[in-house]
Amino acid sequence: MAFDHRKYVAFKPVGKTDRRWPDKVIEKAPAWCAVDLRDGNQALVKPMTVAQKQRLFDLLVKLGFKEIEIGFPAASQPDFDFCRKLIDENRIPHDVKIQVLTQARPELIERTYEALDGAKQAIVHVYNSTSTVQREQVFGLDRAGIRDIAVQGATLVRDLAAKHPETEWTFQYSPESFTGTELDFAVDVIDAVTEVWRPDQGQPVIINLPATVEMATPNVFADQVEWVCDNIKRREHVSISLHTHNDRGCAVAAAELGVMAGADRVEGTLMGNGERTGNMDLVTMAMNLYSQGIDPTLDLSGMAEITEVVEACTEISTHPRHPYAGELVFTAFSGSHQDAIRKCLSKRKEGDVWNVAYLPIDPFDVGRRYEEVVRINSQSGKGGVAYVLERDYDITLPRWLQIEFSKVVQREAENNGGEIDSLTIHRLFEDRYLKVHRDWALRSYDLHRDEDGVRAEVSVGDPEASVQLEGRGLGAVEAVSEALEQRFGVAIAVEAYDEFALGEGTNANALACIRLTVNSEHSSAAALAEDTTSATLQALLSAVAQVVGVTMPAQVGESALA
Repeated sequence: MAFDHRKYVAFKPVGKTDRRWPDKVIEKAPAWCAVDLRDGNQALVKPMTVAQKQRLFDLLVKLGFKEIEIGFPAASQPDFDFCRKLIDENRIPHDVKIQVLTQARPELIERTYEALDGAKQAIVHVYNSTSTVQREQVFGLDRAGIRDIAVQGATLVRDLAAKHPETEWTFQYSPESFTGTELDFAVDVIDAVTEVWRPDQGQPVIINLPATVEMATPNVFADQVEWVCDNIKRREHVSISLHTHNDRGCAVAAAELGVMAGADRVEGTLMGNGERTGNMDLVTMAMNLYSQGIDPTLDLSGMAEITEVVEACTEISTHPRHPYAGELVFTAFSGSHQDAIRKCLSKRKEGDVWNVAYLPIDPFDVGRRYEEVVRINSQSGKGGVAYVLERDYDITLPRWLQIEFSKVVQREAENNGGEIDSLTIHRLFEDRYLKVHRDWALRSYDLHRDEDGVRAEVSVGDPEASVQLEGRGLGAVEAVSEALEQRFGVAIAVEAYDEFALGEGTNANALACIRLTVNSEHSSAAALAEDTTSATLQALLSAVAQVVGVTMPAQVGESALA
């Protein structure tokens, strides 16, 4: 078989019995480093132009990133030129550190310092691969040989920095493919590097632990991070950084657990662009913190601008279900979800802690509108349809009419096979419930109350040939119903009736909804008018018209039952 799981061996977990990270809670954001312009860029089918890089760099600065990896200047002339452009044109804010990557090779390190000449502050990120498979199958070196590469690289990084005292230097080391490296060896190499750099004597040092390939579950990665934090020398003098990849789809989870395990800093990209399945998504992790009431120290409120710039620079579309940023992430099509959202939003008051069903954050916080929360298709229910009418047209429906009208909308959605927009929902409501045939239009009414109840005189139909109805009852509805019963020889029973005052700024001030049984047939209608009585009587007339016919006859039997 081509699909044969027996060719793989399960990753061996860390033998750790004293793990503490499961009891930890993230209480503040880590330091962030955006690597879109290096790790993200090298993964693109079409690498970014200088203009695209500049646009993305400016966005990262705007969002609040204080550390930005801008490229691998020793390996690429465009990366070298971009680094020089930022420095020579003074485009780097005073509180932002640029970071550049280099392998632990002398000629590349020297070229890196040429690219950084004149920078006010910079992070030199040097790496070499330490994993078992790389040692044995790529480099053909033993542990000592790999350690020597790291030490020699660290030494040259230190010595060249000394020749540029005008720059504030931070040194960063990554044992590449850390997740595939024996932990004792990873610590051995890290200690050898910090012995050269001596962070305990004041040199700023970052030790980056990259899941260059995600090889196990996030809890195993957290064990690895905690083990390193517990066993390296000079831990209190270095910043532990994480750089997770998404091969198993768990880059964000691994980074979060890694922070719980003791890491201070996280590298990643906006929307997770990167090699293979991508880097850790900075937007998702930062917004996860935000949703827990933790300041992410990044301003992600303009999510539309973020996605627009990232898409323009990477030429990769954002998935509509991408966490926090996708077009559909705050959208509910399910009927029960829509109903719950509608009820929660109706009860929420300004200043309340956010607690809305199915919405982990307020869409408004990232520049989204509530109009995008509830959208209607064949899976939607009464709550969603009612929410759209309330939201867009200030029309509130009683529960019985929500149930009835949602079936009308569902049939329409099933027939066209797609989403039903707000205008279509309103048109369906008008056609089914609000539309008034001219022969049944209420022209005028006169109500007289005495000890026997209410006497109603109603003028209905075309002004040129209106019909006069007269009836008695305990109230206006009963009186007009009695007049209609006499006119058409039918029995009318009111099953449900509701009226609502509408908000300011509408052409009508009242909505009435009524459900009748006319003989054995059920009929529902609604009406908008300037007052509740007019709305109620028009709804009654329209509901009767649905059963007896749209033409108002001059006398019983002329065309009522046509």
